[in-house]
Amino acid sequence: MIDKFDTSRLRLLPLAERQHDLDISVVVNPVAANEVPPALAEYALRLKSAKECGAARIMMMGAHVIRAGMQRYLMDMMERGFITCLAVNGACLIHDYELALIGATTESVARYVANGQFGLWKETGDINEIASLAVREGLGLGEAAGKVVSEGDFPHKDISIFAKAYELGIPVTMHVGIGYDIVCEHPNYDGAAWGQASYTDFLRFTKEMEILEDGACMTFGSAVMAPEIFLKALSMVR
Repeated sequence: MIDKFDTSRLRLLPLAERQHDLDISVVVNPVAANEVPPALAEYALRLKSAKECGAARIMMMGAHVIRAGMQRYLMDMMERGFITCLAVNGACLIHDYELALIGATTESVARYVANGQFGLWKETGDINEIASLAVREGLGLGEAAGKVVSEGDFPHKDISIFAKAYELGIPVTMHVGIGYDIVCEHPNYDGAAWGQASYTDFLRFTKEMEILEDGACMTFGSAVMAPEIFLKALSMVR
């Protein structure tokens, strides 16, 4: 039998001991642009048309959108009806969760991987319980995350896109890979739960794709997850 790594040997430290590279000051308030690039103007018209005819308005994105402080822009779009589904990777939840919980996120890989502490923070590991909750309650990962943040004790939940989407009834679908995210390092990581809940989200995303005709799909900051799940879902609905 081939041996596997014993995760009980790992040492988890509190987030209070981590040096954070970003805090909530990065989150900006939406302002009207003085000038709009032609490509974005064309896309804005497409979004407007999609909304008017009831077609899907899908936003697919990676975590850099959150790290760039675009949360309130996304919330504004959700509230105005220009996003009907958010498709995200696992890192989006990690940054969103940490910002909502402690008002800070992001660590230096170089600094912490050198001493074996990268990603091994106690409170971040609590995200793994969300996957278990999702399976128990028959939810997707995104919906379960939104429920936890919206209903939990998170001092900065007002900047959580997961909480806002949950409150508005907008699906956030999470598409994760085992070993991709720091929560995979933790002893409480349940690969079966994460896989089942993420597959539920994939099917929810695919359901949204059924009404994409005459709709709109945006992709920001995701060169792998977004095009890959889009192609598979597109083939399924066609």
